[in-house]
Amino acid sequence: MALDKPYKDVPGTTIFDAEQSRKGYWLNQFCMSLMKAENREKFKADERAYLDQWAMTEEQKQAVLARDLNWC
Repeated sequence: MALDKPYKDVPGTTIFDAEQSRKGYWLNQFCMSLMKAENREKFKADERAYLDQWAMTEEQKQAVLARDLNWC
């Protein structure tokens, strides 16, 4: 059963709550992994294979590959 979230109805505003946090968890973990040079090299060598190691949605992976994170 979904909780009633009246605070979500704020026109023009993206509400960052626990639900939003869960949606971005693996994307954030991927981004944090790039802090290590060895992981950046792995990503540059084969971007798709590196992304497939993370439990991101296909939409998130495509956004990373397109360098357009505004739509994921």
